[in-house]
Amino acid sequence: MTSTGIRRTVAASGALALSLALTACGSDDDSASGRTRITVNCMPPRSARVDRAFFEEDVAAFEKAHPDIDVVPHDAFPCQDPKTFDAKLAGGQMEDVFYTYFTDARHVVDIGQAADLTPYLKELKSYGTLQRRLRDIYTVDGKVYGIPRTGYSIGLVYHRELFEKAGLDPDRPPATWEEVRAAAKRIAALGDGTVGYADYSAQNQGGWHFTAELYSRGGDVVSADGKKATVDTPEGRAVLRTLHDMRWTDGSMGSKQLLVINDVQQMMGAGKLGMYLAAPDNIPVLVKEKGADYEDIALAPMPGGKATLIGGDGYMVDKKATPAQIRAALKWLDHMFLTPGDGFLGDYARAKKKGAPVGLPEPRLFTGAADAEDQRVKRAHANVPVENYRPFLDGSRRLETKIEPPHAQQIYSVLDGVVSAVLTQEDADIDRLLKDASGKIDGILARG
Repeated sequence: MTSTGIRRTVAASGALALSLALTACGSDDDSASGRTRITVNCMPPRSARVDRAFFEEDVAAFEKAHPDIDVVPHDAFPCQDPKTFDAKLAGGQMEDVFYTYFTDARHVVDIGQAADLTPYLKELKSYGTLQRRLRDIYTVDGKVYGIPRTGYSIGLVYHRELFEKAGLDPDRPPATWEEVRAAAKRIAALGDGTVGYADYSAQNQGGWHFTAELYSRGGDVVSADGKKATVDTPEGRAVLRTLHDMRWTDGSMGSKQLLVINDVQQMMGAGKLGMYLAAPDNIPVLVKEKGADYEDIALAPMPGGKATLIGGDGYMVDKKATPAQIRAALKWLDHMFLTPGDGFLGDYARAKKKGAPVGLPEPRLFTGAADAEDQRVKRAHANVPVENYRPFLDGSRRLETKIEPPHAQQIYSVLDGVVSAVLTQEDADIDRLLKDASGKIDGILARG
């Protein structure tokens, strides 16, 4: 699954002449004229006016600094449509530099559609500063086929005011699932429709969160070789038993189930929900769209202490790109996304000026001196209560990070039924549900 989408959503306008009349996807290297042309995707749509203006400004600045390179951006939201992604690749319709989710990387390499960037990495000044765990996602058999742009991990979003009303310390959020259950029960006891803890259980989102909760307990969805399901385990049963008992024994999850992300965000924004699992980019959505206050919303690391699910995105380069286009692409990525405190994702002064949130704990892309500089500039321009996210920053570093399983959406569809059954049927047979799910996942993995 992805996080909530475009990072900034406040209104502004602006347009620059960017040669957008070109409609083809992949482009020919125009080196005969002394200029190299690259097409790139994931330009924000016109409806996201601030992001669009920032993107256009940054591309124009890049072309001014590199007069030998033409960048032709194509707008799209979402940046990748899973229903057309493979067809575009196979049909030669993909841009020269194209957006991918972390879970796409190996697949694109396996079908032979990505350029090997390894010989050109010296063109990417920032590469050595990026977190290794993120770089490794795009590394296959020692060769680099893509560059990470953002990364996120799931944590526990919680409502500080409700914690205080329930007699809980908002500066010491739950660290274990037992503590989550106890806190949820106390919050639900406030009454007036207040729910202690909510979880998704529809539209594949229940399967996504089951995976995150399984990781948090040290379990996994599939075996290390990717051939067998590993959900029918003590850890899998513990996930479902906790959800069952919170829902039916404690009554701390409310009676309305089959929830999806928007439902849960509405509850939190209205001050009627104590906790749910999400990435940090949920926070501005809660405030700007759902009525919450930044001061009330806090973030803790994933309960359980074992691992957290990570996601994110990056860019790969089409296999037909010329060496000049690959070099141009890496220079463009450095300029747009990978310079601490600058560019489309890192110009915090510009973001603050336009009313976008600055100071959220992720994405945290860099290491060492680059990370220190990025965090310094972010703190200098922060306009959100950064101390509310201190538990998440401190605690998440101690967790193992794990990406989504192969064939994630198909597997999530299977696990959706498991989670929804537990939350809607008090007598749900957890052992049977997991056994059946395991067989179905084995079938998905066998089909490849």
